[in-house]
Amino acid sequence: MDWIHQHLAELAMALAMAWGAGLRLYLVVFVFGMLARFGYVPLPETLAILKNPIVLAAAGFMTFVEFFADKLPWLDTAWDAVHTFLRIPAGAALAAGMLGDTGEGVAMAAALIGGTLAAGTHFGKAGARATINTSPEPFSNVALSVAEDAVVAGGLALAINYPLVFLGLLFVFILALVLLLRWMYRGVRALLRALTRSEPTATSGPDGATSIR
Repeated sequence: MDWIHQHLAELAMALAMAWGAGLRLYLVVFVFGMLARFGYVPLPETLAILKNPIVLAAAGFMTFVEFFADKLPWLDTAWDAVHTFLRIPAGAALAAGMLGDTGEGVAMAAALIGGTLAAGTHFGKAGARATINTSPEPFSNVALSVAEDAVVAGGLALAINYPLVFLGLLFVFILALVLLLRWMYRGVRALLRALTRSEPTATSGPDGATSIR
């Protein structure tokens, strides 16, 4: 039972890192690095770099910057666009590093799953933010950003203290994310079809003149 509990805990932490990286990469690095540095959470040697004071300082500073950048309409969308190239590979690397001591095959599988999870979370967040930014008032944007902060903090706490609960909620989250991405995809397709139909067409009259309709 201890062996099963240990590996479930490691799996939950690996998935929590990948999932959290899609929303708040710097917060994930800072929280796990601080907890490991003070001995609250054991990290494998492959992730010992997270405890480095320089890494902690950089992650803490970027967490502070992201906290405010993520709450400004349209700046948050630009921030998400740039971090597409950071969150997804970081999520894969964190998941693989957390399970790196288990074996190369497990680490590679963790990287694939972690990268996919981070990508889904990131694109779901970015799409929702882009949709909300069409609203003229900024309060919904701020409310959603604060909710994301709380969800990530709560998710990390659950993964550390109640791994089975976190894994169950993560499964529900993935199902909801799939439905959200499908809804966003259909919305984009409907918008493109509407734009295509509204484009003016050129026709020629009997006298050879061209008119726009």
